[in-house]
Amino acid sequence: MSGAVRVADPGSAVITGASTGIGRATALQLDRKGWRVFAGVRTDRDAKSLRAAASDRLTPLSLDVTRAASIEASAKQVAAAVGGAGLRGLVNNAGISCPGAIEFIELDEVRRQLEVNLVGPIAVTQAFLPLIRRASGRIVNVGSMGGFVSNPFLGAYAASKFALEAVTDSLRRELVPWGIEVSIVQPGSIATEIWRKGRSYSDELLARLPEGAAALYRPYIEALRAYVDGAARRAIPPEAVARAIEHALCARRPRTRYRVGIDAQLMRALTRLLPDRLLDALILRVSGLARAGRSR
Repeated sequence: MSGAVRVADPGSAVITGASTGIGRATALQLDRKGWRVFAGVRTDRDAKSLRAAASDRLTPLSLDVTRAASIEASAKQVAAAVGGAGLRGLVNNAGISCPGAIEFIELDEVRRQLEVNLVGPIAVTQAFLPLIRRASGRIVNVGSMGGFVSNPFLGAYAASKFALEAVTDSLRRELVPWGIEVSIVQPGSIATEIWRKGRSYSDELLARLPEGAAALYRPYIEALRAYVDGAARRAIPPEAVARAIEHALCARRPRTRYRVGIDAQLMRALTRLLPDRLLDALILRVSGLARAGRSR
């Protein structure tokens, strides 16, 4: 990537979901580049781990993006720390994935994904935007390849990420009068905890399916797990996403969208070129679901 601006004192940034994966990699990347990082974590153990890996500039925040009181307390803590300088960057990274067939996924799980992946970034942005405006800072939302293609058993997750794309576009246009740039990062397969958590959840989901549902979906879920295991082995390090986020925060003219990973770039091209039925067939074939359907 070109166009990144290197400055002696880049300022302060808040990152949500910094315990592991992309959030942690971004917190450490910015810390190395001299940023004052406020890293949102959920446990004291995560806070200690980050402190051990970073400089004294990094401050862990106990931040749950689904709790208004937690967001408000974090915003007050950051405001007291940065004062009149404001906030140069906000990275909405916290996210979860709970796979499941639309027919049987528990509605509470749908709501939870929307709450974390969509409502959470909106609530955090509302809380920190006054500090961003004060510094003419920037906002980066971490989306997903699932924000432009919806794969089987990931419909609720994709719904949250498609919606985050819409929110990002609206916010970018709303904040033009203040010169506040808003970007979204669209990672493909990244080596993070979301793979292990998603596979574990699918095991639990299969065990909890109502009577008769397991017989309907078991071959497809097992085929999809095999595909996910392969994708996890091919996943690229989260540091690649962290570099894209840094560019969005530092470039003179940041991109509105950053697709990270060959799979994300390829899938975006295919969604533009292929008609829906052909894209359906390709996704089912690559994921192994077409083969599972023939074996029934």
